[in-house]
Amino acid sequence: MKVASSIEELTRRNVEAIAAMEKESQTRRTLGERVADLVASVVGSWPFIIAQTVILAAWITLNIAGWIYRWDPYPFILLNLLLSFQAAYASPIIMMSQNRQAQLNERRNKLDLQINLLAEQENTETLKLLRLLCKQAGIAVDASTGPVLEQAINPDIVIHQIDANSTQAGNVDA
Repeated sequence: MKVASSIEELTRRNVEAIAAMEKESQTRRTLGERVADLVASVVGSWPFIIAQTVILAAWITLNIAGWIYRWDPYPFILLNLLLSFQAAYASPIIMMSQNRQAQLNERRNKLDLQINLLAEQENTETLKLLRLLCKQAGIAVDASTGPVLEQAINPDIVIHQIDANSTQAGNVDA
């Protein structure tokens, strides 16, 4: 039971660290970023889509069925103008919010990469120490894979291999 409690403590600390990082990124937002996030959350929601659909349907219905007063007769030029105006402002605002999200994701990816590189270095060192302990204790170890796994991985070489493989497969991102 003691192991589970220490694992719970470890995961709790990790969750708290991530929550603190998220909270810090939320508090550092500028007014423009907060407005962009709010607009993106409203415009990208089902209630907004449903409300806009109801308004558009009512607009069109009232202008088609209205025998006496049609403020925007078919082909609904005023409606097109209003929708164009909405799109002209909503699209860049949503893109600003998405760009901020992409920056946060890039930051998380860099953190993940750093942690993965540190873990790889720790694993490599652990394998070296285990091989030395086995040698000291007289325990036979498979000599064919051990030295290879004890070598540090060079990220530049791995990236080059990925790029070369992607080029051969025709999956080059332009």
